[in-house]
Amino acid sequence: MARADIDEKTYSNKRHTSFYLSAGPVDGPVIIFLHGWPELSLSWRHQLPFFAGLGFHAIAPDMRGYGRSSVYEKHEDYRLEESVQDMLDLLDHLSVKQAVWIGHDWGCPVVWSIASHHPDRCYGVVNLCVPYGLERGLEFVIKYVDRNVYPVNDFPAGQWEYMRHYEENFEGATRPMDANPDTMLRAIFRCGSPEGQNQPAMTAYVRKQGWFGGLTEAPDVPRDDNIITQEELSIYVTYLRRNGFFGPNSWYMNHESNLDYSMKALNARRIDLPTLFLSARYDYTCETVTSRLAEPMRELCSDLTEQIIDAGHWIAQEKPVQVNRAITQWMFKALPELLTD
Repeated sequence: MARADIDEKTYSNKRHTSFYLSAGPVDGPVIIFLHGWPELSLSWRHQLPFFAGLGFHAIAPDMRGYGRSSVYEKHEDYRLEESVQDMLDLLDHLSVKQAVWIGHDWGCPVVWSIASHHPDRCYGVVNLCVPYGLERGLEFVIKYVDRNVYPVNDFPAGQWEYMRHYEENFEGATRPMDANPDTMLRAIFRCGSPEGQNQPAMTAYVRKQGWFGGLTEAPDVPRDDNIITQEELSIYVTYLRRNGFFGPNSWYMNHESNLDYSMKALNARRIDLPTLFLSARYDYTCETVTSRLAEPMRELCSDLTEQIIDAGHWIAQEKPVQVNRAITQWMFKALPELLTD
C-alpha cells in the first residue's frame, strides 16, 4: 500500500503470522480495525490515517486466510477462537494491555468475542453492520429473521440462506468466486440503495440458485468507484487470486464450534464496556434498522450507543467521513481520556 503515512509490518509466532498496516504514533493508545469477508486490512484505508491524526496508534491486520497473513487448509482453522487468539497475540506484540477494537462483517464476531471473553484487553468496542449474536451460530440468528420479508416456507434461513449454501455445497459456492476474483469483487463492492428496502436480500436466493444465478463466475459489471478505485481493487484481486476463497469462506463453516466457544464467555455473555454499533440502513443481509436482529445486543450490552448511517454493507468505504465522525463523537463521550491525554 503506497502511502507514506501507513507502514506495512508483519508479526509471527509459532502458531500464526499476521501482516498488518500501522499508522500514527507508536506511543499513542492503540485502536485495531478488523475486516471481514472477503476483504483486507486495506478496507480501513480511510480510517487509519484519520485516527492516526488524532494521536492513536492505528492498526489493521489481514485476518487469517487473507492477504499476507497465514492461510490454513482446514475449515476448523477459521473458528472464532483462533482469530481471537491471533488478535491477542498481536496486542501482546504491540506491548500494550488494551485497545479500542473496531470490526466490520466477520471482524465483528471477533470483536464481540474479545469483548465478552477478554474485556480486560479492551478500552471499548465498535462494530459496523453485524450486531452481537452471530458468534452464537447460524441457528441463533435465524430466530430473529423478519418473517414478513422472508416467509419460512420460501426462505427457511431467511437472509442467511447463503450460509446454508456454504454448509451444503462449499465447493460449489467457492468455485465461481475462485474462477474470477476480479469480476467477483466488482459485483459485490457496491454502494447501498434504498430500492431494496422491505424486499428479500440477494443472499436469500443463493441456496436455491447458487451465487450469480448458477453462472460459472460473477457477471462482468462496471466497478463502483464510489467504493473502490482500480488500484485498490487490484490489491484485493492479487491476494484473492493467490490465496483463493477457501479461507475466507471457511469462516462460515464453524457455527457449532463458535457456539461452544461463546458458551465460555464471561459474565453470561454480558458486555459492560463502552460499545458503539453502527447500522447501515441499506444493508439488507445484516438488516438491523427494522428487524429484531439487534435485540440480543441491546439486551446484553449495558453501555451501548447506536447510530444509523445511510450506506450499504461496505459502510466504512462508502461513507468514511460519517463513520469516522460517529466513532470520534462516541469516543469523546465514552472514552474521553484517550483523546485528551
